[in-house]
Amino acid sequence: MSERSEFNKKIIDEFRANKGKVGGMFAKANMILLTTTGAKSGQSRTTPLVYSKDGARLVVIASMAGAPNNPDWYHNLRANPTATVEVGTEKFKVKASVTSGDERERLYNAQAAQMPVFNDYRKKTTRQIPVFVLERVK
Repeated sequence: MSERSEFNKKIIDEFRANKGKVGGMFAKANMILLTTTGAKSGQSRTTPLVYSKDGARLVVIASMAGAPNNPDWYHNLRANPTATVEVGTEKFKVKASVTSGDERERLYNAQAAQMPVFNDYRKKTTRQIPVFVLERVK
């Protein structure tokens, strides 16, 4: 298991054991678990992510801490936009869509205002960091 996978597994286990709460560097962050279907493998993949809200929609940013490439979950959502989200103890299906233009900028800036580290991520990469909205499927 890679170092990042092991790190994520610990967060996922802590999240589920503590009804959606985690400690450490994410203690004050809003966190979800996003389970996607692998774009190539077709297997379920769960990733802990910080999020913000835009009305009833959840907003997640594919920053990968400012890395030059998009995270795996980005490719999974693009290939298979229906996913599962865990927020606290609630689990539900969502439909993901990538934003663009003014909406993308507004949502990115809103999350960066709550979590200033996203401003650093923006400066570390030349790619435009994708912003997804996740809408509950009824």
